Amino acid sequence: MLFIIGLVVVIASVFGGYVLSHGELLALWQPFEILIIGGAAFGAFLIANPPKVIKAVFSALPALFVGSRFNQMIFMDLLSLLYDLFDKARKSGVMSIEADVDDPENSEIFNRYPSISRMIGVRDFITDYLRIVSSGNMAPHELEGLMDLEIDTRLQELEKPAEAVNKVADALPGFGIVAAVLGIVITMKSLGGPPEELGVHVAAALVGTFFGILAAYGFVGPTSHALHSIAANEIKAYECVKVSILATMGGLAPQLAIEFGRKALYSTVRPSFQELNDYVRSR
Repeated sequence: MLFIIGLVVVIASVFGGYVLSHGELLALWQPFEILIIGGAAFGAFLIANPPKVIKAVFSALPALFVGSRFNQMIFMDLLSLLYDLFDKARKSGVMSIEADVDDPENSEIFNRYPSISRMIGVRDFITDYLRIVSSGNMAPHELEGLMDLEIDTRLQELEKPAEAVNKVADALPGFGIVAAVLGIVITMKSLGGPPEELGVHVAAALVGTFFGILAAYGFVGPTSHALHSIAANEIKAYECVKVSILATMGGLAPQLAIEFGRKALYSTVRPSFQELNDYVRSR
């Protein structure tokens, strides 16, 4: 929602101020300039990125309008799921969760939390490391190093769309200049003609520069930063799982283990101790 509000504010401020300064909106409508800038930017985007990244960019765009799915309720479900797994392992032995981690689709515990089960990456992160824990062949510090390596790799993957969009933002002012130069070329061809015709061509060239800069700093650049924030929110889920598993490996009770995970969350999505405790008990 804030993304939409931000777009509206940028558009209203720029074009509203232009109109209030007695500018004519029709003079800004230069479709061929927009074609040059937008087409060149999109073409460069296709050249610079592999199909996987291009697909990831378009898959990530809807989250800009609806917000990150990693809200407080998702994290409460995640911590409650971890509590159920840790509690079962503590009461019945670590081998008792082997069926849950080997086949999460048919696990009673995972099926209680469909919001987490649908997040394949997070779900697999949980099951992979609990499977390693159940084998009992890895020390906590070794497991932590492996987790950090996977989280770092996952962060690089999640930030690829933001980086790709940011490169487009960096290129847009340059493409605006390209459009302006082409407009000046057309203007030079019209030298000797009516002054009003020259004015139209010069205005079109300047509009190309204007659109390139506005798109870069008003829309595409902020979109890149928003995608970075979405990636950071998802990584917090992995870090939450990591510290919780390491805590339970250290012998802490399930309630204390998930408290470690709760503390790893951003304050904006972190439930209070009592909120989490009540939620776990209710489930």
